Amino acid sequence: MEIFIQGFIVCFGLIVSIGAQNAFLLKQGILKQHVFWVASLCFLGDVFLMTLGVLGLGSIVANLPTLSLVISLLGAFFLFTYGSRSFISIFKSSEALTASNENATSLKKALMITFAITFLNPHVYIDTVVILGGIGGNVDFIGKMEFLAGALSCSFLWFFGVGYGAGFLSPYFEKRRTWQILDFITGVTMYVVAISLVLYAFQLAKQIFAW
Repeated sequence: MEIFIQGFIVCFGLIVSIGAQNAFLLKQGILKQHVFWVASLCFLGDVFLMTLGVLGLGSIVANLPTLSLVISLLGAFFLFTYGSRSFISIFKSSEALTASNENATSLKKALMITFAITFLNPHVYIDTVVILGGIGGNVDFIGKMEFLAGALSCSFLWFFGVGYGAGFLSPYFEKRRTWQILDFITGVTMYVVAISLVLYAFQLAKQIFAW
C-alpha cells in the first residue's frame, strides 16, 4: 500500500500543472464536448507511457536525443499554431461559446488535438517515462505494478475529474468576455510550452552537433 501511495503522490506532483493537455481538456469540459473521449485518450496515453517507464524503458528514451529533438520541434510548431488560434479566437466573435455552437469541435478533431498535445511534447516523456519510471522502476515486479497502479489511479481521477468537473463552470462562461480570458490563458500556456520546447530542442541540438 505504501508503494501504491508513493506512485499516486509522484504522479500527482507531475500531472498538476496548467499545461497544454490540461488546458485543452478544461476547455472541452466547459463546453461539455467529447469529454469522455478526450479524458480517455489522455488517460490511455499515461497508461502507455507510464507502463513503458516503470518497466524500465525510460533509459532508452533518454538515450535518443535525436528523436527528442524531432518531437520537440514538431510539438513546438503544433503548440504555436494552436496558441495562435486561441489568440485569434479572442477577436473572432462577439458571441459566447456554448456546446450547441455550429463551430463545435468534431470528435475526430478533438482526438487529433489531444493526441498531438500528448505525444508531441517531450516533457511528457520525461515526466511519465523517465522521471516516474525511474522512481517506480527501482523495486521488484510486484512493487512496480503497485507503483504503476497508484500512478494510473491518480491519472484517471485527475483527467476525468478535470474534464467533468469543468462542466460546473459552464454558467460562468455564458459571457464572451469569460471565454476571451480563457482563450488568452490557453494561448499564453501554449506559447510558453512551445517556447520551452524550442529551448529544449536548442540544447539537444548543441549536444547532438557538439556546438
